[in-house]
Amino acid sequence: MTLNQLHLLFFKNYDEASLSLSPGINCFIGDNGSGKTNLLDAIHYLALTKSAFTTLDAQSIKQGADFFVVKGKFTSPLLDRPETIQVSLRLGQKKTLTHDKQPYERMADHIGRYPAVLISPYDTDLIRQGSEERRRYFDSLQSQLDGDFLQLLIQYNGLLRQRNATLKQQPSGSHGFDVLYLQALDDQLAPLGEQLSAMRASFLVEFTPVFQSHYQQLAEGREVVSLAYKSQLPGQNFRHLLLANERRDLAMQRSNVGPHRDDFIFLMDELPVKSYASQGQQKSFVIALKLAQFELLANRSLPGSDGRAGIASKPLLLLDDIFDRLDDKRIARLLQLVAEHTFGQVFLTDTSLARTDQALAGIGGDIRRFRVQAGTVTPI
Repeated sequence: MTLNQLHLLFFKNYDEASLSLSPGINCFIGDNGSGKTNLLDAIHYLALTKSAFTTLDAQSIKQGADFFVVKGKFTSPLLDRPETIQVSLRLGQKKTLTHDKQPYERMADHIGRYPAVLISPYDTDLIRQGSEERRRYFDSLQSQLDGDFLQLLIQYNGLLRQRNATLKQQPSGSHGFDVLYLQALDDQLAPLGEQLSAMRASFLVEFTPVFQSHYQQLAEGREVVSLAYKSQLPGQNFRHLLLANERRDLAMQRSNVGPHRDDFIFLMDELPVKSYASQGQQKSFVIALKLAQFELLANRSLPGSDGRAGIASKPLLLLDDIFDRLDDKRIARLLQLVAEHTFGQVFLTDTSLARTDQALAGIGGDIRRFRVQAGTVTPI
């Protein structure tokens, strides 16, 4: 999968920008705050319909404007012709997503069609932050790989929102709360939750050895890393669990049990990575996660434009400030993979053109460099 052209209008700090991109490596060079990372985030929007850095789409509209547009033209061996994807948002309206100017019936149908992997300085938040960050990461990855999982997740979250809204309708005398409606929601939620938990556990069995292999290559096998799925459901009847926690849920006005409370545990030599791993080990851990993510996405077979099974397509790889934030050993490993053509199209940001040129000196292929200055982009 290759992104040939990128066009922005009132996106973050850009009034307007148009780029013709290399199918190989694209380097965005500029000072901190110039808008380099915003270009990667625009590409992330095209791939996953959302920002990698904020949960509020309205924050992606340039200050003083009332809408944004991100448009990209893609080519691939899977496609008979170039395809144009556009994401746009106007204040006070719903976000829109179009494929060759035609809106998707469901935005979820787009997820996984144009896969992308981002390696960012913020990745260690997966280790430092709470369980929600880790669930979001693995759910996003599994959604790109498996449309059935995505649909199940959407259904579960929709029912969960209804249940939480019902729990907030505290009883006042005999009015204001519908116990039968809550029970009906639980009857629907329970089988979905059990299936969601089972699919997450099954996916982690597939993902873990790929992740461990990448960590051993990054860290030279000094430590043994592992992943565990911590769920309330194995061996439990979710419907009974919901009933047992109903009083607590009513008191707290939220659902306290279910897959939305589960966690993914990161371990190194059987100890928590957050507490016992060094900063360097933590960086290797999250890079190994992202490389495993890339490998799984690259090895799956996508449907062709005629609906028949197609060939595997490498995701877009977005590398944000890796030269500033990673040590030489980890950078060398990533660049080795680039040189070996493990990756397809690459987008990277840096503050120094000389450093970027030096790092890429031994790598052939089409490399394009862009100067980013205060929301403007020009080829170098």
